[in-house]
Amino acid sequence: MLIPNPKEGSPVDFVDLVRKRYSLRKYSPFPIAVPVIEKCLEAARLAPSACNSQPWSFLVAATPEKVKPLAEAAFSGVYSMNSFAAAAPVLIVAITERSRYSAALGGMFRGVQFSLMDVAIACEHISLQAAELGLGTCMFGWLNEKAVRKALDLPSSAKIDLMLSMGYPEDEEFLPPKRRKSLEEIRRFL
Repeated sequence: MLIPNPKEGSPVDFVDLVRKRYSLRKYSPFPIAVPVIEKCLEAARLAPSACNSQPWSFLVAATPEKVKPLAEAAFSGVYSMNSFAAAAPVLIVAITERSRYSAALGGMFRGVQFSLMDVAIACEHISLQAAELGLGTCMFGWLNEKAVRKALDLPSSAKIDLMLSMGYPEDEEFLPPKRRKSLEEIRRFL
């Protein structure tokens, strides 16, 4: 299916966009304009959520003075495998807020946390919009939540399940191969 690309006025195939999106780990130091970041956040705002609970908010660090201490808090010690994110010009902290009662109750009965799924969907919307704009992202669940909460002076009720790094690729031509199972391995028609 083709979707319109407002940037170029030509259609974009959604699967091609998904192919283009990957976890970027080498960033150009080039800053990202605030309207570009906001366009990505608008994609998150429009994401679906259980019972329309919209259980998210996003804190954006978009200057080296804000990114560096946040990255140090999030990715130190046992979390250092993600320390490359300190080179990204933008870090986004996804705060999971308490879901509406109906979504939380449904999740409790099912044994799932719908709010976490909702925030993950919103973060993927950010990543897809970023890819469409020529940016790369990497989503992190492996982070020092306690240190991030302290660095940002957030209350203990603020749940930090995910962070994203965002920036322009260091090598604009690089597109890693996607090593995925074949369609035949993952689908079965009933």
